Amino acid sequence: MEATDHVIMFPFMAQGHLIPFIALAKHIVRRSKCRVTLLSTPLNIQKFRSTLHSDTAIRLESLPFNSSDHGLPPNTENTDGLQLPYWIRLFHASRTLQPAFDHFLSDFCRSHGRPLCIIADIYMGWTVQTARSLGIYHTTFSTCGAYGTSAFFSLWTNLPHAKTDEEKFNLPGFPESFWLDRSQLSVYMRAADGTDDWSSFFQGQIRACLESDGMLCNTVEEMERVGLVILRGMTKKPVWCVAPSLSSSLLCYHASSSASHSPSTRSTHDFTGKEPGISIQDCVDWLNIHPPSSILYISFGSQNTISVSQIMNLARGLEAAGHPFIWVIRPPVGHDVNADFRGEWLPAGFEERMKEKKQGIVVRKWAPQLEILTHKSTGAFLSHCGWNSVLESLSQGVPIIAWPLASEQFYNSKMMEEELGVSVELARGTCGEVAVDSVVKVTQMVLCETEKSADMKRKALVVSEIIRASTGEDGKIGSAIDAVEDFIRTARSKK
Repeated sequence: MEATDHVIMFPFMAQGHLIPFIALAKHIVRRSKCRVTLLSTPLNIQKFRSTLHSDTAIRLESLPFNSSDHGLPPNTENTDGLQLPYWIRLFHASRTLQPAFDHFLSDFCRSHGRPLCIIADIYMGWTVQTARSLGIYHTTFSTCGAYGTSAFFSLWTNLPHAKTDEEKFNLPGFPESFWLDRSQLSVYMRAADGTDDWSSFFQGQIRACLESDGMLCNTVEEMERVGLVILRGMTKKPVWCVAPSLSSSLLCYHASSSASHSPSTRSTHDFTGKEPGISIQDCVDWLNIHPPSSILYISFGSQNTISVSQIMNLARGLEAAGHPFIWVIRPPVGHDVNADFRGEWLPAGFEERMKEKKQGIVVRKWAPQLEILTHKSTGAFLSHCGWNSVLESLSQGVPIIAWPLASEQFYNSKMMEEELGVSVELARGTCGEVAVDSVVKVTQMVLCETEKSADMKRKALVVSEIIRASTGEDGKIGSAIDAVEDFIRTARSKK
């Protein structure tokens, strides 16, 4: 292996994409002698710097970008905290980075020779054109799973829901027994007709992705066999399952019942750049006073939230169910998710009662998710089913109560419930109501000693073992490690 081989990586500007790209960069450096250059816009590069610390094998390069030129709020360079109507502007604005990207690569080739390969986000499919013009091996990287990626590709390419008045419909490329419901589509997907701005962007990027030389997928081969058959059938190119966000630093991380964490411990803050709303030690101390598998952890991710009425009914249901919980709470739909949460959005006296009874903790903005999921007192995760959260939860054998809100989260929820059996869906989206009785019923089903909870926990533990084996935690070369090495070998053979 030559020390001079260089990999160029270009993520889309969203937290759920940046995190796996960082992890993949570290994964590649660990498994080869390659050096990596990560490209993004200036403010995103600042976030990278705080994450990478002194990792000299990974170089950061920023491409010029002015959000105001694209009708975006000032200093907006990723989707974090961005209201949904602005998202499509950011998507289309990302395409304007092509001249700067072309210029960077031309300069790089003159100074260092051709890089080994380009790894671009599936939302940055347009990079294929530049790679072809310079004779560089090109792959895309899907930061979600195979099942979710396949559904995403099929829906945007074919818009099957626009060709029927039925509530349920088949997906081209999927088995005939596979059905989706309109309620499993994002608001902008439901309205798509092929002429709208969302269709224009995603259809163009998907077409470009299918011209790439291959795809890296943020999943585990043995966990998503059905989804991978479908995805490989669509791409007709190699698909490597690298699961980079499941690094050994996560899988070796076990918060014991008396855990005490030093500042050097990997925490959520490392990747998010946000300080938790509760200290790690206070969080662990509270977890320690509860029995094993008794606590429900609730978080809808960095960019998602639910409506005021849904927050109210979820709170009432949690109180009625009586199970201990940690709830990471953010302002409701229609408000700035990064603003302060107001007590009026919860039932009167709710926080005080939960604190007095030691039943629950309401955490503003951010919580140390890894410390919570790896603690033995955590019994389930009420999640929006973003793929990073799914992998973190299942890697610890923690079953999921699903409340998908956007994008591929609906398909992730469907796969986990129907294919893996590790999840049960409580609600869907932000428009409908969630009944208090439903919250009580589902939380008791999953957290009490029921046949359903035992089955979900058993299957989640099986998936956890599959994930651990793929990353080499059993001392052998796992499939995710082998996939990265095979990808590097393939790229070298094409240089």
